[in-house]
Amino acid sequence: MTNDDPLRIALTSYRSKPHCGGQGVYVRQLSQALTHLGHSVEVFSGPPYPDLDEGVALTQVPSLDLYNDIDPFRRPKFAEFKTASDVLEYLIMCTAGFGEPRTFSRRVVPLLAARAAEFDIVHDNQTYGPKLLDIAKHGLPLVGTMHHPISIDRRVELASASLRKKLPMRRWYGFVRAQQRVARAIPMSISPSQSSVDDAIREFGMRPDQLVAIPIGVDTERFRPGTPRVPGRVVAVCSADVPMKGLPVLLRAMHALPSDVEAELIVVSRVAPGGATEKLVADLGIGWRVQFVSNLEDDALATLLASAEVMCVPSLYEGFSLPAAEAMASGTPVIASDVGALPEVVGRDGESAVLVPAGDVAALSRALEDLLRSPQRRAAMGVSARARAVERLSWEATARATVDVYRREIARFAAVHKGAPC
Repeated sequence: MTNDDPLRIALTSYRSKPHCGGQGVYVRQLSQALTHLGHSVEVFSGPPYPDLDEGVALTQVPSLDLYNDIDPFRRPKFAEFKTASDVLEYLIMCTAGFGEPRTFSRRVVPLLAARAAEFDIVHDNQTYGPKLLDIAKHGLPLVGTMHHPISIDRRVELASASLRKKLPMRRWYGFVRAQQRVARAIPMSISPSQSSVDDAIREFGMRPDQLVAIPIGVDTERFRPGTPRVPGRVVAVCSADVPMKGLPVLLRAMHALPSDVEAELIVVSRVAPGGATEKLVADLGIGWRVQFVSNLEDDALATLLASAEVMCVPSLYEGFSLPAAEAMASGTPVIASDVGALPEVVGRDGESAVLVPAGDVAALSRALEDLLRSPQRRAAMGVSARARAVERLSWEATARATVDVYRREIARFAAVHKGAPC
C-alpha cells in the first residue's frame, strides 16, 4: 500500500444521534469528508442511527435500544432477546448500569471479523468496548476517537448529585473503568483538542505517544451568516440536560439580567417534563424569557444559530464544543466558560468570544448584558468568529489529518504483525 492508495475504512459508533449530538455529527461529517478525499467508508452504528451522505454505507448494529429518548429504560418483550449480548445489556440496565459500549463491541466485532478482508482499518468513535481489542486477531488495525474522558462527566455529576443518588450514579458510570483499560491498550487515539489529549493522559493514564489532537471541523457552507438577527436572542445548545453542560448557571444568569435588557433564551435540548430544569425555570420566574426546542434538523439549527445575537456555552467542561464552532461559522459572537477545550476553540484574545469563569453566574450575566447592549461589538466579533471558523476548522483538514493517522497505524500494525493485510 502506498500513501496515494485509497483506504477502506470501517467507522464504528455505538450510538450516533443524528442532530444536536456531537458523536452523530462527527460520524456524518468525517465519513463524508473522507469519501470526498477518495476513500471508501462504511459506518457500523447502534441506534440511534446516523444520517449519512450519499456514498457512505451504513450497517446497522441493532440493540435493545434501552436508553432511547422516547421510551428510556423500557422492559423488552421476551421475543426481543435473541443473543447473549441482549441478555447482558438488559441485566446491566436492571442493575443501574450503562451497558451500550460493552454490548455494542460484542456485536460489532463478529461483523467486522467476517468481513476483515474488505477493510484496511477500523476507526472506533468513543466506544472503547473491551471486545474491540479482538480486532487485531482478525488482521485489522484499530484507531479510536476519544472526544474526552467520560471520567470527567462522572466527577461533575457526582459532585452535584444528592447523597441518595451517588451510589446508583457510580454504578451507571461503571463502564468508564472498562473504557480506561481499552484506551490504554489501543496504540493510537484521536482527540479533538490538546486539552482533551492532556485530560486523557491524566484521567486514563494514556501515554503521550498514544494520542494526537485533530480539531473537529464545521460545515461552513451550512453554518454561515445571512439569517436576520432577532433582537435579544441568546441560543444555547446542550446535547444532554446534565450538570456538566452548565444550563442552571445560564438560567440564573438570565434571571440576573436587568429588566431593561431585551433578552430571550432558546435552549436546544431535550428537557425532562417536570424535571429539575423545568422546576428551576419556574422557581426563577423566567418562563417568559426561556424556550426549549429539540430534534432540530441541521438546516433548522443553522438558521437558529445565525438568527442569534449571542451564543452561550456555559459548560463546566468541554472536550471541544461543536456548537461553539457552528455558532462562530454563523458569525455569532460566543460567550463561553474558560474550561476544557473552549479557549482553544473560540480563542483567548477576545476577538471572537468572551470567556468567563465556569459556574460564575454573575460574570456570565455581566457578559450577556454587555454584549446585548453593544451592537457594534457584536458585529465585529461576528466577523472575527466567522473568519476563525473558516480558517481553522474545516472538515477536509480534519479528514486529511485523520488519514495520516490511519496510514501510520496501518504501517505500524503491518510491521508488528507480519503477514497482516496492508
